[in-house]
Amino acid sequence: MAADKVGVEYLSAGANRQTAVADWAVGGILAFGADSNIAIWKPSDPSARGISRLLGGHTETVKTLAFLPSSDADSTQYLVSGSDDKTLKVWKSAASDGDFTIVQSSAEHTGPINCITTLQTQTDKWIIASGAADATIKIWTFDGSTLQLVQSIKTTPKYFALCISLTFLDDSQDVLVLACAGTKDSIQILTSELNSETIQFTVQATLRGHEGWIRSLSFAKETSDPKSDLLLASASQDKYVRIWRLHQGKELPAAAATGADPSSEAYLPGRSPANKAHWLNAAGKDFSVTFEALLLGHEDWIYSVRWHMHPEGKLQLLSTSADNSLAIWEADPSSGIWVSMVRLGEISREKGATTATGSTGGFWTGLWSPDGTSVACLGRTGSWRRWEYDNSEDRWKPCVSISGHTKAVTGISWSKNGEYLLSTSSDQTTRLHAKWTSTGTWHEMSRPQIHGYDLNCIDSLGAAQFVSGADEKLMRVFSTPKAVASMLHQLAAIGDNASMESMPDAANMPVLGLSNKAIDAVDEDAEIQSVDDRDRDAMDPATMVKKSYLDIQHPPFEETLSRHTLWPETEKLYGHGYEISCLAASHDGKLIASACKASSLNHAVIRLFETERWTELRPPLAAHTLTATRLRFSTDDKYLLSVGRDRQWAVFVRQTGSGDEEYSLLQANPKGHTRMILDCAWAPAADGKAPLFATAGRDKQVRIWTGMADAAGKLQFTQTATIPTSVPVTAIDFQCRTHGGNDALAVGTEDGRINICVVSADGSQVTQLPMAAELCLPKTVLQLAWSPSASTNELAIAGDDGSLRLYAFRNSHFQIEPASA
Repeated sequence: MAADKVGVEYLSAGANRQTAVADWAVGGILAFGADSNIAIWKPSDPSARGISRLLGGHTETVKTLAFLPSSDADSTQYLVSGSDDKTLKVWKSAASDGDFTIVQSSAEHTGPINCITTLQTQTDKWIIASGAADATIKIWTFDGSTLQLVQSIKTTPKYFALCISLTFLDDSQDVLVLACAGTKDSIQILTSELNSETIQFTVQATLRGHEGWIRSLSFAKETSDPKSDLLLASASQDKYVRIWRLHQGKELPAAAATGADPSSEAYLPGRSPANKAHWLNAAGKDFSVTFEALLLGHEDWIYSVRWHMHPEGKLQLLSTSADNSLAIWEADPSSGIWVSMVRLGEISREKGATTATGSTGGFWTGLWSPDGTSVACLGRTGSWRRWEYDNSEDRWKPCVSISGHTKAVTGISWSKNGEYLLSTSSDQTTRLHAKWTSTGTWHEMSRPQIHGYDLNCIDSLGAAQFVSGADEKLMRVFSTPKAVASMLHQLAAIGDNASMESMPDAANMPVLGLSNKAIDAVDEDAEIQSVDDRDRDAMDPATMVKKSYLDIQHPPFEETLSRHTLWPETEKLYGHGYEISCLAASHDGKLIASACKASSLNHAVIRLFETERWTELRPPLAAHTLTATRLRFSTDDKYLLSVGRDRQWAVFVRQTGSGDEEYSLLQANPKGHTRMILDCAWAPAADGKAPLFATAGRDKQVRIWTGMADAAGKLQFTQTATIPTSVPVTAIDFQCRTHGGNDALAVGTEDGRINICVVSADGSQVTQLPMAAELCLPKTVLQLAWSPSASTNELAIAGDDGSLRLYAFRNSHFQIEPASA
């Protein structure tokens, strides 16, 4: 299916937790690694649209990327990326549109690539340096079409480079200086003359002083003066930022200000004051490297530092730390002392939040916008935070940003009316996504469940309730709290005020528990007590909900999502002996069917729970001998379909006259596929139409089964069509309404491809409409779900690459081509 017939409504993906994983280009595009993808985002987009594209090309986690610098924002843009797949790739895009394609790829490294730095020369060529876990740093040149390796440097003594920075030593641009550091506590300074024939870096100095691994390096000129000194900032796991000065001449620079004097290190236990000068000689010029300043203020590892020179000549340094804070430093004009002018992030009271309740776990990288009026940072949850400087109020204001799962999205479910989408993941979170009515863009609006187990499956029970299953033996049922329901009504026009009366105010999680508890929202002036570790029911003060937290006019920021949008848990459903593998809720919301991982008949049963009294209906349904992989109720809830690893499918029919809650086995096919069956789906039911379902398996086939009455008048399902594929099929779903009598079946495969298959009403004819390659995934499609809304053709896609995608199909009718004679 052509890309022009499919619109990308929403892309959600969490960023990889790496310091060098993102860069912000002059054209306003921010790119970051998201699993094996590269996500493209325009933070300043007035519509607040999140990720606009997910670029596939790498096969493993993207660890580092950098835009090639350009003085012209309207020119062609280039992006360089490195990955755990050991490849370095160069991407090209027309000006500012973010539609990048790979133009060069190299596999010269023999280990994962950790860091990249780039520099533009006067001849419009670029020099690229890459550091990897093969203990080498490689130097490349790129002229817009050819990527050429010019030098490979083995790190001595051996270490893995985690950060590198490259610049010119002076304005003549005839000498390059490269700073490298990583899994040692020292920084190496290398220089090379720049000429048309060759580039050869040699180690000229080793800077010592840090007492931990070094995570980030950044060069900048101190002023715009052509004879200005260079400053190098280094960030380390020892909780300190160090600034080093590179000065041209045979004489040392003037003595530093008292406050920046290295003797201030005497205040640090175990440190001895030292300011050894290191001398460099390149192209007949002498340079000195001296220690300039020690920046104290962060309380945990420092992951990144970045310089920015403002147009008025003010040099600022941005640092991000595992202490959940971001700092902007400036040198005092009169004394030269470096001072933290701005502090953003978590307030100290909230730093004690436990991982289980969604603490951010620190900021992994920080970026300046090209004009310096905005900063963005990345947290442990894979979500971005962004602030913009408001000149009229002289303060930094938080802005709507983006978030996403950081591991495989294992389950998705639409609310019964299609107003919002739920997703759950191996990153142990459940997230609610909805459309912000004021802009028409999709956003994460709530994080109902933050768990201690990997989550496997989810289904909606109604407008305000869902059930999820994880790597534990029980299922949990959650209900919307009033604070979240009110926010969804205000931002997404979901629900009404009358339905909120009986809801609890909000939810919280005990410090030592896994169950979200209903709580009352507290007033603004309420005093919040500290945590008592001896009390199992003690609430984490960082997740107490004030009434103002969700009374907002925009999608919630990450600190609100991760702390204040939990849903209270209302029920636990027990009965299984092993981890929950799949579940399904009936369309009327009265029943839940579930199965667990199993290797014996006793555990391979399907258990049914009714949702009025939350009791199990016995006996459980028996058919499978191994794990059931998928359960699906027909759209009229008359049938329950199950498929499993034992290669068989089974159909259970609802009994009449017994409260309409009991099911019995109608038909089982022990040879439904030749290998395990991974998914199944019912076509929409309609009067006068035979029931029809599809199954998908590892045998690289989708099979269509149609119900027909046998000689005795009993309904039996027989195979009426087969859809062959070249790889195993991992996900399928029928759209819940017909198109001119035809059914639309979405098919996802192990290699990430997606097809739309049009199935005739009797299941005998099938037409395949493959999706454009750029809309497919780089990894396995784990689940597909059409929106139940009658007014849209939206398909949600859950990927093993950690992405959640929402596509809207512009053609309203899927036509069957006439069969050939």
